[in-house]
Amino acid sequence: MLDYLYGWKVTEIRRQKVKMEVRIGVQDSAREVIFETKSSADDITKEVENAVKNKTLLSLIDDKGRKILIPGDRLTFVEIGAPEQRRVGFAG
Repeated sequence: MLDYLYGWKVTEIRRQKVKMEVRIGVQDSAREVIFETKSSADDITKEVENAVKNKTLLSLIDDKGRKILIPGDRLTFVEIGAPEQRRVGFAG
């Protein structure tokens, strides 16, 4: 079994490629905040729980390095999942 590839652990390479899509609903806002991040679902969940529990800012970083800040007491929902694969060609 291939454990290393050019000095990198294969599990580390796989972990780097996985992105999570995050959708956040905010009170009194018609639009959702949607972005992709390299953070794991567990890390995002911990940040959300901490922000809601302590009524502090939810601070997340997207895959482009931008910081997203949302007041924890204004969150209506948070959806975490793998991004949908883009399809190529015609749907039939």
